Amino acid sequence: MAKKQSQRAKAANQMTKDLGRWDDEGGAPAVPSPLRYDVGGLPETERRLLESLGAALVGAWHDLPTDIQRIIFQRATADKAYDPAELSSRIARFLHDHKGASGAR
Repeated sequence: MAKKQSQRAKAANQMTKDLGRWDDEGGAPAVPSPLRYDVGGLPETERRLLESLGAALVGAWHDLPTDIQRIIFQRATADKAYDPAELSSRIARFLHDHKGASGAR
């Protein structure tokens, strides 16, 4: 178990270094992109539910096993309507920027 946590720590450190290097090169432009799912038609209670689930996922992201992170990340970036590379980099940046942001840690 300690070996697995050590591997996760190394992977997280590498991601931090890579994102830092990417920022030094200019990073991704901060432009809004359309949502994958149209949440505008959802009732307020359902939008709040999705926000709560998303916030909980982001708060626990670095505690999830790598294989689960990979599956969620792949599903989040699977939409063919968007540039997968851009979407992947924006999600990675968001997760990095919000590491431990939730009070659930």
